[in-house]
Amino acid sequence: MSECLLYCSEIVSGYGDALVLHGVGLKVRAGTITALVGANGAGKSTLMRTLIGLLPLRSGSILYRGQELGGSEAADRVAAGIALVPEGRLVFPDLTVEQNLYLGAYTPRARTGRATRIREMYNIFERLRERRAQAAGTLSGGEQQMLALARGLMSDPALLLLDEPSLGLAPQMVRQVFESVVRIRDRGIAILIVEQDVAGTLGIADYAYLMENGRITKSGDAASMRNDPEILASYLGG
Repeated sequence: MSECLLYCSEIVSGYGDALVLHGVGLKVRAGTITALVGANGAGKSTLMRTLIGLLPLRSGSILYRGQELGGSEAADRVAAGIALVPEGRLVFPDLTVEQNLYLGAYTPRARTGRATRIREMYNIFERLRERRAQAAGTLSGGEQQMLALARGLMSDPALLLLDEPSLGLAPQMVRQVFESVVRIRDRGIAILIVEQDVAGTLGIADYAYLMENGRITKSGDAASMRNDPEILASYLGG
């Protein structure tokens, strides 16, 4: 069985006095895709921001490779090998595709070999090679999502956190994004993906969790979750 890369237990977090997460626990194993699905407002993005250190951990534990991360800064988590591709892509619009990629390799560990890694990104995302000198703000939504994924990979992560990568994309681009996520997993990078596209996400995931109202209410291998009567009725139109 693959290594447990991320182990979270009893996570409580939120914004100001408003708590959103109420004792959340999950695992992500090395080299797997783990899906976190649920309705809008369930707390999925809040969990991602807490895992990367953008929101404080009120209580609970975040273990990454056996080390507690709960009190560390976001930059330290990136340096340790965790990267977040945020909802909305957030590329630097006035910089070129290649400049955006170079900015993804800002930690000392990632700067080593970054030219080689950029070539790897162009092999994974061939459209970016064609657009390498183009301003990121002039790319289509799907191309910007590819750039956001590639920029996240430029930090040389072992764990990639993806927050709603298909949001706002046309169906054809959604398929391409999901195909890219599988290729990333096949390169040995673990992925925790947050998505409202439950069917598409369970179709590529190895394991899945269902979040409702800031709590994990179901979990299991993705195939079992796809056939769960409650998930079929509530999220898959079954």
